[in-house]
Amino acid sequence: MPQIQPTELPQHALSAPYREQQAYLDCLTTEVAGQVSLADYVEAFYTTPLFKLERRLLALARKPASDADARALAQDETEHFSAWTVEGRHPDQLLLRDFTGRTRSWLMVASTGPQTTRLYFGSVVVPLAYNEAGEPRFGPLFGLLQRFHDRYSRSLLKAAAKAIGNRGLSSNH
Repeated sequence: MPQIQPTELPQHALSAPYREQQAYLDCLTTEVAGQVSLADYVEAFYTTPLFKLERRLLALARKPASDADARALAQDETEHFSAWTVEGRHPDQLLLRDFTGRTRSWLMVASTGPQTTRLYFGSVVVPLAYNEAGEPRFGPLFGLLQRFHDRYSRSLLKAAAKAIGNRGLSSNH
């Protein structure tokens, strides 16, 4: 069972510039066996049974996506996936912006040795406004949903790590 750990966001993360806006940023990691490419991780992440549930809900909101769409995103063949648009991409990481512009999802891979890869997953929530003192305001639902968000994020990363192991996506490419 993969261990999911919160960690500091790497300085070079595509989501790191949102610190300047005082956005909410989180970062979770887990380790998997083998060398996993960003494409393998992205495809595994967005095709897990758990994420397919989210995709079904998004389809009701007219933001459908299929496994083929997830594969196209993973292979850098599209800039759009359901409710998200690619905001940034490097060979080891991907940053997606939701259609409202308020949230982002960030995925990254990092080799931690010849036989292990660290998977990163993080979120960004941009403040709705700032008070007179310059402090960010996120809205009333933010605090209520934060616990759910944390559990759901951990579950998504755990499901992706499990899918990578089950599919034999850990390879030496």
